[in-house]
Amino acid sequence: MGKEKVVLAYSGGLDTSIIIPWLKENYDNLDIIACCVNVGQDDDMDFVQKKALSSGASKVYIENVVNEFVEEYVYKGIKANAAYEGKYLLGTAYARPLIAKKLVEVAHKESANYIAHGCTGKGNDQVRLETAIAALDPAIKIIAPWRIWDIGSREEAIDYAQAKNIDLNGITKERIYSRDQNILHISHEGGMLENPGNEPDFEELLLMTSTVEKAPDLAEYVEIEFEKGIPVKLNGKKLNGENMLKALNTIGGTHGIGVIDLLENRLVGMKSRGIYETPGGTILLEAHKYLESFVLEKDAAHFKDMISQKYAELVYNAMWFSGLKNAFDAFIDSTQKNVTGKVKLKLYKGTIKFAGMVSDYALYNESISSFSTGDLYDQKDATGFIHLYSLPFKIQALNEMNNHTSEVIYSFKE
Repeated sequence: MGKEKVVLAYSGGLDTSIIIPWLKENYDNLDIIACCVNVGQDDDMDFVQKKALSSGASKVYIENVVNEFVEEYVYKGIKANAAYEGKYLLGTAYARPLIAKKLVEVAHKESANYIAHGCTGKGNDQVRLETAIAALDPAIKIIAPWRIWDIGSREEAIDYAQAKNIDLNGITKERIYSRDQNILHISHEGGMLENPGNEPDFEELLLMTSTVEKAPDLAEYVEIEFEKGIPVKLNGKKLNGENMLKALNTIGGTHGIGVIDLLENRLVGMKSRGIYETPGGTILLEAHKYLESFVLEKDAAHFKDMISQKYAELVYNAMWFSGLKNAFDAFIDSTQKNVTGKVKLKLYKGTIKFAGMVSDYALYNESISSFSTGDLYDQKDATGFIHLYSLPFKIQALNEMNNHTSEVIYSFKE
């Protein structure tokens, strides 16, 4: 009887690098197939492939899905204005369901019954990956080494890797940050960040973004054009999702845009601290919000604000493939039919300032909104409106006055 197959979500980082030899030691009858899903991480894929094979994988898949990631995942979040706890732009959370989808596709192609991953037992990603896999193929079994092996820390993982002669590509016990990178963001966790009393050393940490101190002293303007909520042109040039985000990452990174220090509430019930760099995504989100303020009617805009918060929570909480999230997508898409126009932004030392916008669908009308009297708005009409609008408050005040008078009279008679 031939060996069973396991598809390993492989990045070439510390965790997944040691999983291949560990699986070979602990599972005699498993053929290990490494699958690296490229969502825009800054890795040498030839090096990753060779490393997986030299570590003991029998086959390696490199799945390039960068543009799909941007256009089918990130752009849905931009249309939703999604930011978890008001700050985190969900870079990791968007990537995990797409990675799971590709892992399942490879498992089906290889007739593999198992998928393995390097997520720790304390993180959100184990839930995101496994929930997505279950939604796509509930028959696939999961192997999660961090939940079952004796390795208890990243320091011990480094010791194990060194014992197995695995190239750690610069990771040491002194430079021990856990990082996740894709075209939308880089997250940094662990090391000195685990103590909230420590100020981050941004000079050492940041990879995509300049520090504010080193950002240029001269501001830069960008113009983003949207069609139905989707960014389609940058400074007049038409770009697909991948090239749009790459270009904005370079521009935003130069000006120190999109760096946050977040103490967040994890899905698994604890608080954690992370530094997130999301330069291009931050610019797109701000531009989109400005344009929506221009074209959405008041009640739709206010209700969408509530949906945005819930949408971010659903994505963060591993519910990408849920019916509720799909229903939100349908609502959000219906709000985007007029979110078409151009937005100009001014970038300067970590800040984004509004610098103008135009749209054929604008609900702002200068002749109405200005202080001058125009044909569409007669200021005398406000008298009747205020009378009707304030009527409930007048009735309430009269009732309170009458009740107070009655109490005084009653007390006097006694």
